[in-house]
Amino acid sequence: MQQEVVLAMLAKEPAYGYALRARLSAALGPLGDAMNAGQIYVTLTRLEKAGLVASEEATSTEGPARKVYGLTSAGQERVGAWLAEVSWPRPDLAEFHLKLVAAAAAGLADPLAIVDQQRRELLRRLRDAQRAAMAEPDRSDAALLLEGIVLRLQADLRWLEACERNWTERRGNL
Repeated sequence: MQQEVVLAMLAKEPAYGYALRARLSAALGPLGDAMNAGQIYVTLTRLEKAGLVASEEATSTEGPARKVYGLTSAGQERVGAWLAEVSWPRPDLAEFHLKLVAAAAAGLADPLAIVDQQRRELLRRLRDAQRAAMAEPDRSDAALLLEGIVLRLQADLRWLEACERNWTERRGNL
């Protein structure tokens, strides 16, 4: 779990771990389903050790006392700096790209077969993301995140089409 996300979720108001997980799940929709609840507590512990959050025991009428976390001034500064950053994933070579080129260069596998296998997986993921997006309310945060995933998957599928054309043309020229 990215620490800054947890800090940002605490910026509105302090919360205990379970409530924080519920906020994240509500914001992420189906994307939050895979979130490990234990990871939030690990992240909160790390943030507390770093002096970015502070905790206090809060009594509860519904059970035992709970540890409630809130941002420190250093945590507020960190959230502000994170939000001001301009970041985007670098266009690095993914493992798949390297596998494809290495297998083709070494003659270990047919690049078209590798492309086809990857295409099937991306199409499966695309269908899942599109279904999840359709189930979300219009203009929700989760719907917007899912739209980004759908668009990235579609771009990856177009790149696979370019790979297929490349290797098909190479075979035709041999």
